[in-house]
Amino acid sequence: MHVQIVLFDGFDPLDVIAPYEVLYAGGMASDGAVSVELVSAEGPREVVSGTGGLALRATAALDAERPGYVLVPGASGRIGEPGEVPEEGEGAGEAEQDELIPVLLGRTLTTELPALLKTAMAHPDVTVATVCGGSLVLAMAGLLEGRHATSHHLGLDLLDATGVHVVNARVVDDGDLVTGSSVTSGLDLGLYLLEREVGPRVAHAVEELFAHERRGVVWRAQGPAPVSF
Repeated sequence: MHVQIVLFDGFDPLDVIAPYEVLYAGGMASDGAVSVELVSAEGPREVVSGTGGLALRATAALDAERPGYVLVPGASGRIGEPGEVPEEGEGAGEAEQDELIPVLLGRTLTTELPALLKTAMAHPDVTVATVCGGSLVLAMAGLLEGRHATSHHLGLDLLDATGVHVVNARVVDDGDLVTGSSVTSGLDLGLYLLEREVGPRVAHAVEELFAHERRGVVWRAQGPAPVSF
């Protein structure tokens, strides 16, 4: 099980670090059955997050056809006031600190990332996962129409507007698409991926290591649909 976690300018560090640490620990607990790396669409480089200028280094270019997982984080920036919209021309050029989150997410559409993610989603041996606003990156690129997914609660309306079947759950498993909701859901998503691919014993060992109990039921399109309460 190999996981490529994608960095882009303005990414949210916790969306990256939480699943990275869980998956790295899963690799140790499984005697190397899990590997994880940080990548970017542009290749090896320092990538500046949207949180205080904190930077992480992508060590390779995203390989959209490598079997395994591609994990896309959300962005970190200003939420904005109710009804606030980006000013004309905002989002052009390089990312800056404290920009609106929709601007940071939208800027990814001007890079090679959407094309790479389209290739990944079409590959039969690749599963795409997201944390928080990472699902909005895919949705804004037109890659999630008709799929079941979740995102940060403040982004669910936008997700719905792109034709996604929105599920208000901590983690949503839609086959070759697995999405996490809020920022800290990266912990739960990482643990679920370990359980799904390596088994519950390894996932439980990592859960104990980090003293973190997963929250909620992983939503899957299985079983009878619930009736109204």
